[in-house]
Amino acid sequence: MTDTTVTEQAEEIRGTVHGSAPVPLSVLDLVTVGAGHTASDALATSVRIARLAESRGFERYWVAEHHSMPGVASSSPAVILAYLAARTERIRLGSGGVMLPNHAPLVIAEQFGTLEAMAPGRVDLGLGRAPGTDGATAAALRRTDRLHEGADDFPQQLAELLRFLDDDFPDGHPYARIHAVPGPVQATSPGGVQSAHRPPVWLLGSSGFSARLAGALGLPFAFAHHFSAQNTVPALDLYRESFRPSAVLDQPYALIGVSALAADEEGEARRQVRAAALNMLRLRSGRPGLVPTPEEAEAYPWTEAESLFVESWNENVVHGTGQQVREGLDALQKRTGADELMLTANAHGPDVRVRSYELIADAYSLPGTSS
Repeated sequence: MTDTTVTEQAEEIRGTVHGSAPVPLSVLDLVTVGAGHTASDALATSVRIARLAESRGFERYWVAEHHSMPGVASSSPAVILAYLAARTERIRLGSGGVMLPNHAPLVIAEQFGTLEAMAPGRVDLGLGRAPGTDGATAAALRRTDRLHEGADDFPQQLAELLRFLDDDFPDGHPYARIHAVPGPVQATSPGGVQSAHRPPVWLLGSSGFSARLAGALGLPFAFAHHFSAQNTVPALDLYRESFRPSAVLDQPYALIGVSALAADEEGEARRQVRAAALNMLRLRSGRPGLVPTPEEAEAYPWTEAESLFVESWNENVVHGTGQQVREGLDALQKRTGADELMLTANAHGPDVRVRSYELIADAYSLPGTSS
């Protein structure tokens, strides 16, 4: 990377605080599909939320790679990001994340080089090492049943991807004459005017492995607090302890993904998160489906064990009125020291999800006003 590119990368990584928020706020979108709705409905809702986030001063908008889950229509992050790039103007767009072991590094470099060409200076590449699905689906994706090898090889796959992104394989390397296009090679070709800029790389994790690796490489780190809350503080501590200044960052930068749902009334927020928790219960029980309605959740014949699961799950979902969510997010940020909060609103109805982000933006006096 050139010095100019390094400076640009650091600026793109470190977000801007707006309103009375303690740190930058961002959005993680699972492209949720509720019962009675289609994937097209879910993608249209993603556009609504992305435009709202852009107008209200949220820092970035990421989508996550999941597979074989009827209630989550985000199996192709690069495709969704291209769709959103055409419908937004300023907000940063990225993957939270692409599951690197599922793909050839060259393919990811090409996809995100293409996205960078579509939305220059607005693209983040977040990478994870989990499959984003169950073992059988992961085997189908990777065309192998030796899944542990993909995770074990993650540091080597990451190094290869970074080489493709920077177009800097050393002479004599088998890939030295292979170039990810669009990419830096176009800037150095005769007559080339392509920008050498490439998307900042983030490492994602729900345990200590990626935290330690991100720290050792001096990369930004995103932790999945929304489904691994018990590991959040230990992982962030490990990241900060392991951090070594790099050409990308001179000090650690960590965001956490947080399940957060605001509603106009506290009771309605409880109804919505209970329905989303029923969907998670079914997923964990090997019965993935569309996100049920609150009415279905109210009529569901809960066992004692299931009720305990839902109560435990929802302890880590910040929910209530806009002000209550603000208080919960403030406390979480103070406890973890996170440099950025990335909010994901899981609910059955599109309007509920849009309204949640409006209420949180209002609670923090973010720029603009709710429609």
